[in-house]
Amino acid sequence: MQISVAFALIALAGAAPPAGQVGPSPPEAPPPPASTDLSIGLDIDSGRMTVPVSIGTSGPYKFVIDTGAERSVISRELATALALTAGKPVRLIGLAGTATVETVHVPELSISTLGAKNVEAPALATGNIGARGMLGIDALQGHRITIDFDRRAMKVTPSGRRIRGTSSPGDILVSAKNLYGQLIVTDARYHGERISVIIDTGSPISIGNRAMLNLARRSTKSLGPISVTSVTGQVLDASYVMINDLHIAGLEFDRVPMAVADVPPFKRFGLEDSPALILGMDTMRLFRRVNIDFANRQILFSLPAPRMATRGCSAGTSCSSYN
Repeated sequence: MQISVAFALIALAGAAPPAGQVGPSPPEAPPPPASTDLSIGLDIDSGRMTVPVSIGTSGPYKFVIDTGAERSVISRELATALALTAGKPVRLIGLAGTATVETVHVPELSISTLGAKNVEAPALATGNIGARGMLGIDALQGHRITIDFDRRAMKVTPSGRRIRGTSSPGDILVSAKNLYGQLIVTDARYHGERISVIIDTGSPISIGNRAMLNLARRSTKSLGPISVTSVTGQVLDASYVMINDLHIAGLEFDRVPMAVADVPPFKRFGLEDSPALILGMDTMRLFRRVNIDFANRQILFSLPAPRMATRGCSAGTSCSSYN
């Protein structure tokens, strides 16, 4: 079975300047939000989340919320239409390899009162991004985002204090490590062995490295090859399998579709030889809600409703489209 997914799994794992060039300066922190409760409707039919983003006084435009991207990205076509000033080239580590890409200066990008100023954003083709841009963790730092799949909505609030306990028996709270601003969960196991899980809302599918697949105690079911186009336009060909005995935050999942490849982002996080999984939206949507708190390095998973399957891919879950 051949599947083509024209999205990146980690859109911007890191940007470093080519030799002899100075990299872009970090964006200025946005002012404190005037509202402490910002609710945004989500378009999740495509398997990814898009939200309306304004660039200065223009827009709004549909951007993908990507917790796997260190920096926000804008489409080359939109940058041209807005006559944004060109910046210095940077080296982008993408799913299928590294590439030197052009950047533009974005004076401000925002969702209501959330956003960032003076961003040097890589400018990439709209067709490869799948939207007019991507809102990365440079614009999300200091905030907590709650993705509510039942209500098809996302809520953004200032992080506030650390959560000390859960208020609902259906909630599971886990602490995460912070690497390059991204959150990595270590409370996860595959066939009883600990793995690292990267939370990536910009990815429509999950991908594991070969070190993870080698933990399987029995053969995994092959779903055929899969072809994935990175945001840089580079293509990754990988095998696609169905895995069982995956535990995340104490909850077991079986019959989870996963691409298998040692993609560059694993090396970026020092996980090229350690079992690791990029958790995409197909698996994340098996939870009712996912609460990601960047400042406090916490992730709160709300267990699925009774109508949703916690073991396997049932009708109505995004997994079914990959069988």
